[in-house]
Amino acid sequence: MTDRAIQAAKTRIAAARATASGRPVIRTFFDEPTFTATHVVHDPVTRRAAIIDSVLDFDQAAGRTRHASADAVIAYVQAQGLTVDWLLETHAHADHLSDAPYLREHLGGTLVIGRAIVAVQDVFARVFNEPASFARDGSQFDRLMDDGETFEVGSLSAIALHVPGHTPACIAYVIGDAVFVGDTLFMPDYGSARADFPGGDARTLYRSIRRLMQLPDETRVFLCHDYKAPGRDDFVWETTIGAERAENVHVREGIGEDEFVAMREARDKTLGMPRLILPSIQVNIRAGHLPEPEANGVSYLKLPLNLL
Repeated sequence: MTDRAIQAAKTRIAAARATASGRPVIRTFFDEPTFTATHVVHDPVTRRAAIIDSVLDFDQAAGRTRHASADAVIAYVQAQGLTVDWLLETHAHADHLSDAPYLREHLGGTLVIGRAIVAVQDVFARVFNEPASFARDGSQFDRLMDDGETFEVGSLSAIALHVPGHTPACIAYVIGDAVFVGDTLFMPDYGSARADFPGGDARTLYRSIRRLMQLPDETRVFLCHDYKAPGRDDFVWETTIGAERAENVHVREGIGEDEFVAMREARDKTLGMPRLILPSIQVNIRAGHLPEPEANGVSYLKLPLNLL
């Protein structure tokens, strides 16, 4: 059966590569404490922009938040004279807190995530024993995108691709000649994302990666994280589909589904929980908002004991 969303994405990428103005300008801000890459993507013609996977600075020991990472993004956007139309989340992150609401307050933009966030909200609402008033319908976000849904960043054509496996709600965004894959893939020398979080599945992840690898080899790939593979001294967050197909240590061409699943499941059993998973998930299923303040005006994050 024809994958219409992938075919549409390939058509858009080819059209973008045909003209210099079809290639978005991309500036990445890397947060080393969480190894997270935030991408500011803009149309060179209209200077309309999208911000992908922002970071709220969080001192877990002190229970304090800051906006230094987001302020650096804001300063860049303002210096470049950009207008932000979109705040795009690739998934509900387990390793950092989103600062999308702060960016929206200062820069505007529509806050977006994949429609399957409702499944993630349902799971973690039970994990954190959220009250009945906690909405499990994705309404904390401005817009939920479906697989194959199209949008524009200025004159740049864009399309959303549902790529579950790391989480049920993972979504990649093709903008111009570039694809932003979240945690689905890492650099070729580092491999792939874990698939052992609630709702994750290694077999589903393999199929999502293979789907992305149908995109043209020249497609620029921007990652959400880099952890510096052994032997590499620098953080890197950009590669190509061709490089992933040829060189990815976990899922390059020639590695079958069963082989990948066996490797991924065995590897995941050796991994500890991400340091910030408990605060991150509570905030990120709320679209980056902190829990509602209690009677004393203070917001609190829960720590479920002996549950996960």
